[in-house]
Amino acid sequence: MLASATLFGVMAISIRYASVQLHPFEIAFFRCLFGALFALPLLRVHGLEILRTRHLGFYLVRCGIGTISMMCAFWALVHLPLAQAVALSYSTPLFVTIGAVVALGEVVRMRRWSAVVIGFIGVIIIVRPTATDFSGAALVALFAAFLSGMVTISIKYLSRIDPPDRIVLLTTLLWVPLSLPAALTVWEWPDANIWPWLVLCGALGTGGHYCWTRALKMAEASALAPLSYLQLLVVGFLAWALFGETVDNYTVIGAAVVISASLYIARREARVAKQAVIGKSKPQI
Repeated sequence: MLASATLFGVMAISIRYASVQLHPFEIAFFRCLFGALFALPLLRVHGLEILRTRHLGFYLVRCGIGTISMMCAFWALVHLPLAQAVALSYSTPLFVTIGAVVALGEVVRMRRWSAVVIGFIGVIIIVRPTATDFSGAALVALFAAFLSGMVTISIKYLSRIDPPDRIVLLTTLLWVPLSLPAALTVWEWPDANIWPWLVLCGALGTGGHYCWTRALKMAEASALAPLSYLQLLVVGFLAWALFGETVDNYTVIGAAVVISASLYIARREARVAKQAVIGKSKPQI
């Protein structure tokens, strides 16, 4: 999950460079296109058998939600300070915790619910809906986080029934046609100096998605998702070094609240999981 966060963080930088010419929707399409190409070696490893699944309908719904989430996230990365956009994405674990209860039947008690509430207070601090410089792009970023939470839950469900490589390959292939219609509405052929950023975006996106799916196969969704906080450090540093962007105090305070709440959720989830393992290992009398 830490490797995934790093790759996605660097991908945000490539998106910003590509946005010098292209609309975020078109950048998202090329991310999907080149991402699919970088995922094709999985066919050589596993053969065409890797494409067979009994849950194609679920994949289509999951990828449809993921496509909308990606479009919103890319739009926010272009129209908000990078650190603020990424900080708002940290609300995803809060939505994951809620979704884990509804969709996966995970048990979440009062302490973690309290952390979710505190986390959303942090989101409000970042967004500052009553401030004079409030940007509607912040709400787009928050909506992307909500949809990303749904995607995380869907991948956790799929990881129970399909291997990670199948999830990555089918998802990246389905994203290409699903992202094309929105891209066509704003289509413009990229200049020569933009193509490397688009290719890099696809490579980093597929690498991040691969690591993310592997992680969700190995541990509980609500325990892993908060580890994406590393992405803020990567993006914050690179945005400062490359674009001269600084992070305002509200973003720092809000992100600290959201990250603290998310880390507490992860800690509680790990403790509960450990207790469950110990309980199962005790002999029955």
